Amino acid sequence: MGSTSDKVVGKANELAGQARQGVGKAVGNTEMQAKGMAQEAKGDAQQAKGKVKDAVKNVVDKA
Repeated sequence: MGSTSDKVVGKANELAGQARQGVGKAVGNTEMQAKGMAQEAKGDAQQAKGKVKDAVKNVVDKA
């Protein structure tokens, strides 16, 4: 997966995780909230991976 794909998928997971947390909080479902937090963290990690790929590519392009 390319850096842009990682960032897009990461953002989608982050937003879905936030939504899941909100629904879990609204209905009092702590398990759903926890799964939302995990999905949001996964999205953050995917976005970070995309940023690292961009940084590596920039270094390689300058070399």
